[in-house]
Amino acid sequence: MHENSVVDVASNYKAFDDHKKSQELKVPNYLQETYWWAYVHPTSVQIFERQWLVNLILWGNFSRLRNAALDAIGQPIKGKNLQVACVYGDFSQQMATRLDIESELHIVDVAPVQIENANKKLKEHANVFLHHQDSTSLKFEEEQFDNVVVFFLLHEQPETVRAKTVEEAMRVVKPGGKVIFVDYHRPHWANPFRYIMFPILSVLEPFALGVWNKEIIDWAPAGLRPRKIKKETLFGGLYQKVVMTR
Repeated sequence: MHENSVVDVASNYKAFDDHKKSQELKVPNYLQETYWWAYVHPTSVQIFERQWLVNLILWGNFSRLRNAALDAIGQPIKGKNLQVACVYGDFSQQMATRLDIESELHIVDVAPVQIENANKKLKEHANVFLHHQDSTSLKFEEEQFDNVVVFFLLHEQPETVRAKTVEEAMRVVKPGGKVIFVDYHRPHWANPFRYIMFPILSVLEPFALGVWNKEIIDWAPAGLRPRKIKKETLFGGLYQKVVMTR
């Protein structure tokens, strides 16, 4: 098994990789330049790590979207599971509470401050493991996970980065396993949020309209196309849940 890059942030988390490699991993330029205010600066965690705020940002739909993603994995959640990128709010805690006693949740993020924040929220769960990794080059062997979930990450990434994230998610999931994507989607023309969100995303989320204009399956490489795909839209089409079964 290939050793993985990880920040060993607490004694109840396993170290999968040597700490030196983890320290060498830098926050990508696009993230530092575009989202420093939301994910990279320590103050951002103090501001955004509020359940009511993340719910407001998603127009009151956080719990519904969280449960839609987790329900697609199962109740209880079994096997070895991967969450690609940390999430503000209680997404990870709720996923951890659903874990079967013999199952695992692994969470990766490229920003050390996000790993530290996740540790504070999840330190009571001994079967949750935090890894300092980039979603575009996961340090896991192929076909390692029973389920992979990518919750509101793709819209924050440039096109080329997004494609690599989708490819990596498909690469590390086992045959027959699921990759669940929840993200923004182009709303129905009659949905007023289509006209509200367009200027908001254009200014604050400059890469987000990419997920309005293409299907997530379009970023899956030919050699890793899923055997089955199921797409569902929510809140008048503003959000989407896509489940790919490899």
